[in-house]
Amino acid sequence: MGYVAARGGTEAIAAAEELVCRSRLQAGASWLELDQLTERLRYLNDRVMGEGGLWAPLLAARAIRQAEGDVIEAAHLLRAHRSTLPRLCELIPADADELRPLRRIVPAFREVPGPQLLGRTLDYTGRLLDLGDEDQARAAAAAATAAAAARHPGDDPDEYDGATEPPFPERLLDVLRRTDLAVDRRRGDDPEPTDISQVAVRPGIGRSAVLSVMARAETGALVNLWYRNILGPDNHLHEVTLGEVRHGELPIRVSHPRTGNPVLIGHLRATEVEAIEDLDGADEDRTRFDVGYGLVAGHNERKAIAMANLDIALHRDRSDSGLEQAVLMTTDGLDASGFLEHLKLPHYVTFRSMIERKQAMRTDRARNERKGRRQHTAPAVAPAAPATQPAAVAVGEVTP
Repeated sequence: MGYVAARGGTEAIAAAEELVCRSRLQAGASWLELDQLTERLRYLNDRVMGEGGLWAPLLAARAIRQAEGDVIEAAHLLRAHRSTLPRLCELIPADADELRPLRRIVPAFREVPGPQLLGRTLDYTGRLLDLGDEDQARAAAAAATAAAAARHPGDDPDEYDGATEPPFPERLLDVLRRTDLAVDRRRGDDPEPTDISQVAVRPGIGRSAVLSVMARAETGALVNLWYRNILGPDNHLHEVTLGEVRHGELPIRVSHPRTGNPVLIGHLRATEVEAIEDLDGADEDRTRFDVGYGLVAGHNERKAIAMANLDIALHRDRSDSGLEQAVLMTTDGLDASGFLEHLKLPHYVTFRSMIERKQAMRTDRARNERKGRRQHTAPAVAPAAPATQPAAVAVGEVTP
């Protein structure tokens, strides 16, 4: 059996790249502007920035357009570009309590301290495909855009000019701590966070690195791992309680190069989740709850919820089930898709060696079968006759 490799080499690769560019440029529709992606496809843009590990809305929009909507490819482009950028400085750590909430819900508590803010959410929208007239939709979008341009700063609750002090409602976790119902896993030494872009991630690494891996993980992979984790050995879903879900803006500050004073240079939108776990293990404090934490860039509540619940599961697992290894080694979309994509590259040498091994095994098996048949049909040695009787056993016969 022969196995012939595809021919063409560098010329074929260049032609394939030219075909991709031509398809993207010669589309029948008008050119896709970056603001259309940043303003009208916000969830997609946020997801690419979160998985790419770089908060840059316009660059993420460019990556989405270049990847033609392939989320993992766009995240790959963004992360590859980030690796070429110099590190100018380190940010001053931001306190999560400084997050200005644009959306804040507390599913676990009825009379929650502070307001509940539904904000922008798809939770209560009907899953009905909008088949309305396109011209009417364009007119409505143009009118809404004009009305937004006429508004004064501060009129829109989703816009923050930084002039007024935003409300910071008390957390449900603070209520649980005040009533001594939550296990406090905060560390007094406050270790420096691990930079996973500079340090190899392996099981046994610190919690900050694990949280960073999950914050940058592929959303679908993390949700799937969380779903498998809450499905118990009895094939029943275990109860999961969300304490609080927030989406808002975190301040970004750096130290002034001359004075050393903190300087506000912008805001980062982020989603924060605290998940509550009922402690019921034999060696656990059953009078308290444990709380897991999730914080991701952009508006991505699915990932943040899965991250918070897996944070608890990892703490309780203690490496007994391999969950930590699964989180660290299998949830990065770039790693997984990179291994998958490389299967499309030429593997004819490897496959030819596999074929030769199969053929050698087949030849060896046939040789053993022929040898076995020869041994089965070979003449049997006649037993020696008793001394008092003449030999009367014919050749080839075996007496009982």
